[in-house]
Amino acid sequence: MNEQEIKDIQYMHRALQLAEFGGVQVAPNPMVGAVIVCDDKIIGEGYHQKYGEAHAEVHAVQSVKDISLLSQATIYVTLEPCAHHGKTPPCADLIVRHHFKRVVVACRDINPKVSGKGIQHIKDAGIEVTEGILEKEARELNKRFFTFHGKGRPFVILKWAETQDGFMDRLPEDRKEGINWITHSRMKLYVHTWRSKEQAILVGWKTINNDNPQLNVRKIAGSSPLRFIIDPHGKSNPDATVFKDGNPTFVFTTKTSLPDLPSTVETITLPIINSLTILHELYKRNILSVFIEGGKQTLEHFIEEDYWDEAYQLIGNTTFTRGVPAPTLKNRIFITFESVENDFIQYFIHI
Repeated sequence: MNEQEIKDIQYMHRALQLAEFGGVQVAPNPMVGAVIVCDDKIIGEGYHQKYGEAHAEVHAVQSVKDISLLSQATIYVTLEPCAHHGKTPPCADLIVRHHFKRVVVACRDINPKVSGKGIQHIKDAGIEVTEGILEKEARELNKRFFTFHGKGRPFVILKWAETQDGFMDRLPEDRKEGINWITHSRMKLYVHTWRSKEQAILVGWKTINNDNPQLNVRKIAGSSPLRFIIDPHGKSNPDATVFKDGNPTFVFTTKTSLPDLPSTVETITLPIINSLTILHELYKRNILSVFIEGGKQTLEHFIEEDYWDEAYQLIGNTTFTRGVPAPTLKNRIFITFESVENDFIQYFIHI
């Protein structure tokens, strides 16, 4: 590795740090960061902050005090600059207009509207382009975006808690009000952090009726995901919190309407409800990712039909002796193990 490659990695690493600040606020766009360097000094940087607003390259250029330096500068971008007119003008045009000396791109954009066109436009203008610097890290950062465009569905994260003896819930006759928690209260901080990173959250109607969850982000600062509920036959309790708090809630059902639910709840009528039809509907709504916290039946549908990408298995320091068995993941790769108080988190990715 030569000196220039080392510097490229250093500056691209900074660009990736910036990109992450965009978070879910930029969805369905990807998270993108940009760093402008002249004479081995960072003279400008920026990131895509909100969907529909200026892209990372624009913020980076606007942060440069002396615009005349741009023709001598290198711009590091975590994703290929866009080449099409969307909600904002093409960033490739911006780079060409300022005639940067060099452009370094972590990875190409998988979106067919871009997909090499931005890089080619820059090259055609006589600007040097280097690709593939920290590409793996850049793709990991935008795994939701790449799954959405590559597989035609949202990125799917599963999460459930189970006891040491493998149960995720008590039997109905064993449930006791207020004392059915499996994990320590500190675990909620982790769960709310995970929720805040995704566009949507999904559960089944039984979870709504049994647990009356809020399905939002409360324990940390962050955005709450859109709430989706699977209820084919209209069995959800209309007095549940998710239907009364005024936050966006959607119900998948086979019925033409659910008159018992408030008018603020949007019903999505499908002839057949399964993992594929749900994901297809979320895809149509430009939802890049969904966090599935449903019960055993909901989780197992996605596991059995092999529509999942990551999974968090929370193991509490408790036993039920009997109850509802936790799901078993298939086609999994174990990644990490973490202790939280006396509980544990196991993290898996799909093979």
